[in-house]
Amino acid sequence: MSTSVTPAERLLDLVIALTHTEHRMTKQDVRSTVNGYSQASNDDAFERMFERDKVTLRELGIPLVTLTDDAHGDDIGYRIDLDGYDLPRVDLTPAEIGVLSVAAQVWDGAHLDLPARRALTKLRAVAPAASPELSGHVLRIPPPTATFDPLLTAIEDRAAVTFTYRAATSAAPGQRRVEPWRLLVRDGAWYVQGHDLVRDAERLFRLSRITGSVKVGAAGSATAPRGGAATGPSDSSARTAPATVAVRPERAAEVRLRARSTTPGAGEWEGWDVLELSLGDVEDLAGLLAGQTDAVVVLDPPPLRDAVLTRLRAVAALTGVARG
Repeated sequence: MSTSVTPAERLLDLVIALTHTEHRMTKQDVRSTVNGYSQASNDDAFERMFERDKVTLRELGIPLVTLTDDAHGDDIGYRIDLDGYDLPRVDLTPAEIGVLSVAAQVWDGAHLDLPARRALTKLRAVAPAASPELSGHVLRIPPPTATFDPLLTAIEDRAAVTFTYRAATSAAPGQRRVEPWRLLVRDGAWYVQGHDLVRDAERLFRLSRITGSVKVGAAGSATAPRGGAATGPSDSSARTAPATVAVRPERAAEVRLRARSTTPGAGEWEGWDVLELSLGDVEDLAGLLAGQTDAVVVLDPPPLRDAVLTRLRAVAALTGVARG
């Protein structure tokens, strides 16, 4: 019993055949040698099938060429023009490969996770390794939460969303109706930026503070950003004074990548680098800095320093190391 060949499989086999033919393939050649065309019950069915496939290939941008025999003008054949079909060589610099590697982390755990990793694997096979400047520098792009996909869909469809939100300044969660504009990472956390319909103002909402599911309205129910979305943070947790830390030379690469500015240390911190960081969520930043152990010292603000010390003391207690 013969196995049915899908149209996609038949098209792929046709492309392979037409790119490998030495000169051209006639309709009879296609019918007799390309997988799938033997399923045509008669000549008319084959003609309709082949004509549809030719139209599809051309719509996909594949340069299908029609050739006639010099001696017999009615003897028509086909092939794919390789000069127009072959893609140019992919020449990416090591720095560009490194940036793409970081960008692929955005889809970690989301619906494009597998395609992103496959694409990156293929690029690495034909391009140089990542830049040495990026080696070992891993940006902490957090995996998207369950609210990421519905919010992304709402942005693409220009749809308003409704969700329950627990603000940093309020103990009780509240209902929010928002026209979402974009998703962004700031200070190690995902945010959605948009127009808060209840407060009639631009706001930045942290995804980890959204409780429950996101309800997406009808497509086209949201308006475009007025004059373009602003880039500054609007969420109260991101609207804080910066943090200042001292970092040992050539240490704490991940912290350095998040620095707003870097200046040489003076006085007690001479020989160190002093970095200014966006504070954002104190607990998140404290977790990052505590992981750097003796390479980083928090200078300001005191709540961040206390949060780091709490983590370090907890680790010391677990490992039996005496505290100084």
